[in-house]
Amino acid sequence: MALAFDGADCEDTTPAGMIWVPGRVFMMGSADHYPEEAPVHSVKVDGFWIDETPVTNREFRKFVNATGYVTLAERKPRAEDYPGALPQMLKAGSLVFTPPRLAVDLRDWTQWWRFKFGANWRRPHGPRSSISGLDDHPVVHVAYEDAEAYARWAGKDLPTEAEWEFAARGGLDGAEYAWGDVFMPDGKPMANIWQGAFPHQNTKEDGYDRTSPVRAFPANGYGLHDMIGNVWEWTSDFYAARHPADAAKPCCIPVNPRNMRSEESIDPCQAGIRIPRRVLKGGSHLCAPSYCRRYRPAARHAQPIDSSASHVGFRCIVRKGVQT
Repeated sequence: MALAFDGADCEDTTPAGMIWVPGRVFMMGSADHYPEEAPVHSVKVDGFWIDETPVTNREFRKFVNATGYVTLAERKPRAEDYPGALPQMLKAGSLVFTPPRLAVDLRDWTQWWRFKFGANWRRPHGPRSSISGLDDHPVVHVAYEDAEAYARWAGKDLPTEAEWEFAARGGLDGAEYAWGDVFMPDGKPMANIWQGAFPHQNTKEDGYDRTSPVRAFPANGYGLHDMIGNVWEWTSDFYAARHPADAAKPCCIPVNPRNMRSEESIDPCQAGIRIPRRVLKGGSHLCAPSYCRRYRPAARHAQPIDSSASHVGFRCIVRKGVQT
């Protein structure tokens, strides 16, 4: 059961750790970057509360301690779910960014990603790592069902792509970034992204090699931290290669759809895809000007729902006057 509020006296009823984002019509998408961000179109979004930061290790630990929940990365994959998989590969684990020593072909992501047995939210870099001292960092190695389970426990929901993008823009419709049109105003990093030659050289101009504590960078216009960079964030929308073409027609301003859980909805765009994909937003600490310029509100990425990685997390929302 998701929390429900009538929206009156929002400042007095705001759930702890959340920010009220007033709804309106905004311009979603971009025509200037990757093709999947087009077309630019108007979307009407109702007001909602959204977590000020991504869910942290501290917050996720409370959920696990209260429920005994075991994440997907901590479970042994079932052979029937992965026909043809080698038996020795059917072990619990997750994808971990493992930088090469030298420059590699950027068309081959396997040069810097490794599936490591024993990697999970408690051990983000592999079985010998830990999250000691990382309580205020975003939780990672979270698959879609893990994020959804946390949201249910917290009485919240995962945002739709439109809700997430609207919140990330911080009131700056049409701006390139969540903070304006200048990538690094006065030479100051505004988010945790990659500096240097990806994937082998990180100059760490922003001060961080991997994830950073939430609130380490300035909030956007709505007071939200880490909407850009640090970790990619799950949304509830199924992924399509482009936004709907008719959404750009002046006569047809779509209303942002309510969150529909995977067992309640089937997206025709997923036809023929064995493992459905949801939309990730916001980019991560691995996005670089030389490789992945997705550190922008309009940017989007497809992620299989059974996949977790060392740069994927999430945040939650509460909708005004809606129960699910």
